[in-house]
Amino acid sequence: MTRLTAPLPVADLVRLHDRVISWFEVNKRDLPWRGGASPWAVMVSEFMLQQTPVARVIPVYESWIERWPTPSALAADSPGDAVRAWGRLGYPRRALRLHAAAAAIVERHDGQVPDALEDLLSLPGVGSYTAAAVSSFAFGGREVVLDTNVRRVFARIVNGQQFPASSLISAERDLATSLMPADDAHVWAAATMELGALICTARSPRCDQCPVAHLCRWRAAGYPE
Repeated sequence: MTRLTAPLPVADLVRLHDRVISWFEVNKRDLPWRGGASPWAVMVSEFMLQQTPVARVIPVYESWIERWPTPSALAADSPGDAVRAWGRLGYPRRALRLHAAAAAIVERHDGQVPDALEDLLSLPGVGSYTAAAVSSFAFGGREVVLDTNVRRVFARIVNGQQFPASSLISAERDLATSLMPADDAHVWAAATMELGALICTARSPRCDQCPVAHLCRWRAAGYPE
């Protein structure tokens, strides 16, 4: 079972922040929902990225945003239109939930995606992860964003374990909170996610290209399974 081990020394924590964020600034992918995308665009991407690879999401996302650039535009069309535009992304209920969320945003928030976490959580189809991600990536909120990639990165670097627990446990959230930098928490969230997606992958981690391999307790322990 995953447990919180001894925290990183302060000096190592500073190096962890600096090196991961510096790596991200140079190596981050040019994704259409980054770099000044609207809060609505960020929300759409988060719905689409649930259980779906980035490469499959991009073309559907781009056509979706072109057709429905705002919650009001989507809410004005039918749920069936949303499902048809969802294409082959799978799990079409996500399209229905996104349409319902757009309608709620129009009804409750004058057509603007809310920035308060509790308001995001009240929207249809928005759970704790999606609310935290939208708050962080759209509004620069200081939220713990724990997807599979981030959980794996933290499990390896700090806990010395190959993989995190099968489901999110409180110790992981406590760990993520303790690792959050004082500034630019939203950049840290994106950077750790990108590190897990591109370098610290599940099956073939590229440790020789990892900016914090020297801090990784899993590597230091000889990569135990």
